[in-house]
This record gives sequence, structure tokens and C-alpha cells, in this order.
Amino acid sequence: MTWINTALCVACGSLLLTASAHAFNFDDVAARARKLASSAYVKPVKNVSKALASLDYDQYRDIRFDPSRAWWRNAKLPFELAFFHQGRTFDTPVKIYEVNGKAVQEIRFDPKSFDYGANELQPKDLAGLGFAGFRVHYPVNTPKYKDEVLVFLGASYFRAVGKGQLYGLSARGLAIDTALASGEEFPHFTEFWAERPAAGAKELVIYALLNSPRLAGAYRFTLKPGTDAAVDVKAQLYLRENVTKLGIAPLTSMYFFGENQRAQIEDYRPEVHDSDGLAIQSGTGEWIWRPLVNPRRLLVTSFALNNPAGFGLMQRDRQFNSYEDLEARYEMRPSAWVEPKGQWGAGRVELIQIPTPDETNDNIVAFWVPDNPPRPGEPFDFEYRLLWQKDAEKRPPSSWTVQTRRGHGWVKKPDDSIALSVDFEGPALKKLTAGDKVEAVVGSDANGKVLETNTIRNEATGGWRMTVRLRRTDDKKPVELRGYLNSNN
Repeated sequence: MTWINTALCVACGSLLLTASAHAFNFDDVAARARKLASSAYVKPVKNVSKALASLDYDQYRDIRFDPSRAWWRNAKLPFELAFFHQGRTFDTPVKIYEVNGKAVQEIRFDPKSFDYGANELQPKDLAGLGFAGFRVHYPVNTPKYKDEVLVFLGASYFRAVGKGQLYGLSARGLAIDTALASGEEFPHFTEFWAERPAAGAKELVIYALLNSPRLAGAYRFTLKPGTDAAVDVKAQLYLRENVTKLGIAPLTSMYFFGENQRAQIEDYRPEVHDSDGLAIQSGTGEWIWRPLVNPRRLLVTSFALNNPAGFGLMQRDRQFNSYEDLEARYEMRPSAWVEPKGQWGAGRVELIQIPTPDETNDNIVAFWVPDNPPRPGEPFDFEYRLLWQKDAEKRPPSSWTVQTRRGHGWVKKPDDSIALSVDFEGPALKKLTAGDKVEAVVGSDANGKVLETNTIRNEATGGWRMTVRLRRTDDKKPVELRGYLNSNN
């Protein structure tokens, strides 16, 4: 392999190519991950100046990459790369390379590629910097403009959008010991390699090297933009030492308040969230919907499965009047659906919900935890497809949950009971009439007692509503309920 370190030339897009034994591919990154994991972890060096580290949110956003210097712009290729400046919390650089057949070229940082806005920074403040991350541009909404469709920025975070979508929830390369008392470990993507696309390319391949105190890993991301943004992920991990909880295909989102949980402060908006529920498709055909909450204290819920067919954090409310936010436009934010490739075996989908005082914090995390995690030194392989969806989201073929609403359970006189109203819609329910018998089957854990259940046809939607009245034994603890509709077995 020949590595070429040249000055950044994003304006011209020129490359120096030399022969090598083989083209760069996933195996090269996997070999680097294996070698990296065989040695002790070295903490990355922070290289930002005091001036850059002290920038506030708006000052950092005022540093903008010059789009005329986008990588591949002058070559008129369908994809382009733009880059993020270091600063604020992004205090360690990532290396970014272009792969062109048998040649690899590092894309080097150049201050001339950025507009610093109102920031007054000196040349010494910009010395020795790299990139904080990068974004991919491709025309999905109109052929006349290359939209921003994929971003890698911060630790192992990345997010994508399809046609008519705005950025919302994020994905991560990996989650380690999330919500454990020992503390969470955040792996970082430290190097990226982007394959130079052909003139008519419809997809882009990006490789990444992941590193953290207890493991290293190789990743390949294949981006396929469109109505849904599809990202095929292939990974191989090598552990330095045992990990208590290994979170595969993690998704990170925000839920502040919504239909099933009213705002605790005066707010003109009916709902504020990037996602409103966790959806799970088991390997046996069962579908599970778990509405999200902003809990009073940390809430961890697990769903044991064998070879899951998929799971995702979904945004099902798609009307503007559900949110009434002209800036955030939550109705345009995507759902993210994980489709495992191959057999993932036994494990659990874990949902973590963290209290948040406002909408600026991502307080929702979901991922897959295998029952049999890898041993140190052994390769651990997994693959999945990640779909960023809005208009054709994954949902059960027969019927699905539309909303969950909560209120007082009492009717004539006050008591301490709770009422839940759950609306279901779908083709199977539309075939039923008001005369059909539909039963609500609801169970509770030891902290709850179901007092009453009812079902009624929703004449406004053609679906059915399930109502549940319950009481908690200990109001300081949560209660887990599980319910579904049943008709003629």
C-alpha cells in the first residue's frame, strides 16, 4: 500500500496516483484495528488552541466551510465532501483520506478553505489543526443542488437524511456500558477513508477506524441516498479487555414531551421530540411498540429476542400541527430503522430513557446487546442496514399503534388510578365493523394492577381504541404494561 501525503487541494481535486499490490478495502482497516487492539490504548492528544476551545455554540457555527472548495467539486462527480473545523468540544482531529483504486491520499486541513465569520482568530490559533469531521453531499431533492445527506461528527456519531427530511436523531458506531454505574465509554472514529466515486455513482463507500480504551474496530459504510437514505454497515471489532455491555447499532434521540406526557412548563407546542417510540420486529413475526417518555429518573427497559428482524426509533407524527414549530420542523425529522444482516443470535434490544430539563439533550438511546459478547483478541463481525425514513416507515403489515394518551383514571370521583388510551390503525382493523368483538389483553408487572379495560371502534379513523385503567402499588416506581388487541384468535 502506498500512502501519499500531499497538501490539501480541494479546489482543484487533483490526485497523485501510484501503483500498489491491491486496492484499499475493508480488510486493510480490519488489519489496522487488529494491530491497534493488540497494543495498549493511547489517549488522543487535544490540539485546539484556547481561542478555539472557548468558542460558544454560535461562534463555532460561524466557522463555515467554503462550498467552492468541496472535495470532488471540480471533477463534477455526483458526491462531494465538505469538512468541519475543529473547535469548542471537537478538540481532537480525525484523519480523512481519499481512496482512488490503488492509491490513498490524505486530505489535509487548510484554513483557506473556511470562512471564520465574526470570529477574530490569529494564525497561531489555527496551527497544527485537522478536521473535526465531514459531511457528504448528493442531490436527492432536486438534480440542480447537492443536498447534505450524511454527517460524521463527534466520537462515533453519524446521521443521515433522505428526500424531504431534516436532521433529527443520530446513530453511533458503538455504545459501551451505557447507563451503567461504572460510567459510559465513548469510542471515537479516528480515521476515515472515502472511495472516489465514478461519474455516475449512486452510492458512496466510506471506511472508518474506531478506537476506545477497551476495543478497536473496522467499519465500512455504504451510503445509498434517495427517498430513504440507506446506510449498509459492516464492522469487525477486537476487544482489548472485556466489556460489560456492548451496544450494537446504537441510536440516540430526544424526547421532551408529547401525546402521552404533557409539558411540565408553559409551551405553545403540543409535542417536542425527534422520536416518539421504539419499534421492534422479532424474528418470529411479533411487533412491539414502546412509546417514549421523559422519565423522572433513569429508566432502562429490555426486550429479549432471538435473531431480531429489526428495531428502530420512530417519528410517527407527521403533521405540522402536532408540533407547531416553524424552526425545528419535527414532523420532517426521520425515523431510523436497523435491519440486521445474518443471524445475530440471542440478546436484547435495550431502551434507555434519561430525564432531560429541555430539548437540547439527546436523552433516548436504543441498541442491541448480544447475550454472547466477544472475548478479547477474537474478531467479532456484524452487519446491518440502517434506513432513515419518513414517508414509508417500517411498521407491521396488519395494524400498528398510532398514539398513547394518559390521564386520570377516575370518572365520577377522584382517586389515584391512571387511564391510558391507545389508538391502533391499519388494514386489518379497517376490515372490522363496530359489531365485531375486539378484546383488550393487558398485563402488568408486580407494581401495577389493571382495574379495567375496554375497546371501542374509532369512527373517525377506522381504527380501534383500547382504554386501560390501572393503579400503581408504589407511585415512586415505574410500572411495566404489555397489551394488544385480540379478535377471533
